[in-house]
Amino acid sequence: MLWKLLSSTSLSLITLVTSSVYVSAQPKSVVLVAQINKVELNNLLLVGKQYVEEQNYDKALSTYKKAATLDQNNPQIFSGIGYVQTLRKDYAGATEAYQQAIDLSPDNPKFHYALGFALGSAGENLEAATAYKKAIALEPDNLQNHFGLAVVLARAEAYDQAIAVYQHILTLAPDNESAQETLSHILITQQRYPEAIALLEKAVQRQPYASDLRLQLAIALLNQGEMAAGLEALELAKRTAPQNHLIYLQAGDILYQQSKFALALAEYRWATRLKPDFVPAIEGVGKVYLAQQNYFRAVVEFRRLTEIAPENPVGYHNLGIALNARNKKEAAIAALNQALKLYKSNGNQEEVKQVGKLIKEINRATTTTSSN
Repeated sequence: MLWKLLSSTSLSLITLVTSSVYVSAQPKSVVLVAQINKVELNNLLLVGKQYVEEQNYDKALSTYKKAATLDQNNPQIFSGIGYVQTLRKDYAGATEAYQQAIDLSPDNPKFHYALGFALGSAGENLEAATAYKKAIALEPDNLQNHFGLAVVLARAEAYDQAIAVYQHILTLAPDNESAQETLSHILITQQRYPEAIALLEKAVQRQPYASDLRLQLAIALLNQGEMAAGLEALELAKRTAPQNHLIYLQAGDILYQQSKFALALAEYRWATRLKPDFVPAIEGVGKVYLAQQNYFRAVVEFRRLTEIAPENPVGYHNLGIALNARNKKEAAIAALNQALKLYKSNGNQEEVKQVGKLIKEINRATTTTSSN
């Protein structure tokens, strides 16, 4: 959908070359040159379009840039350059091109939207917000303009403003599930649970089969401390979408926190049946086995986790704990050293301290045992 919107700001080969060739008032030589340029321009645009379809973006870019030298006053050509630069992930180049298009056609909302997307992709969220606001001013009923603004405001951690934009979207489209889900997620992360619950209860009444909204409602209720209502919402979510692995993961996490390990294990297992390589659920299974002191099974699960997600330090960390509990000291230290390396690369200093302390304890215990 997003690329469709961006591409709509680019080249329309039918309307791109709109400048007329005025024959009567010009010498024949001038008219002939203009006609040749127009033919060349159309050929370049056709070739550029073909390169885009072939995903040969470098050649498409050079072709469109050459077209721009023949018609420097056509905003659609610069928009096309911006589109190709966006596909190349050269967001600085896309920003420059879209700004040129806007300079030539300042009242085209699609150019401002595309500029906002390029700026947002480059991490310039507040500048992107300005571009999206201009697009909204020019085309206030286009939901995509509002969504773009809300996304970059949330990225910029301007959560109150992002919430206000999502609320406005819901006045324009009350049943927009994407807006409901994202808004509720922001409200939950901001610990504004009553607002999230009010929004989601209304949403699931209007859309009873929206399982993601039911899951969000369960999360909000559980965070609010309404355990019975939260668990009931989870059960309703399961009935609505029994193949949604995320619901079983959430149920497992809640039951694990309540130390209901057997029930939590069943939920995690369901999640892995639905999605066999689902990392959070495999981690959940392993944590349950650790809590139950079933260290053999914990080793099996966490070793599997390190194979599936070798860059995840949590798998190695817990594998080391389980191996140490089984008195496999050398293997435990190897796993913990790998966890330490990954935590350091992630900048997680708290876990670096914890793992370093555990390694020292194991080494100390091993030395004591050897001396005896």
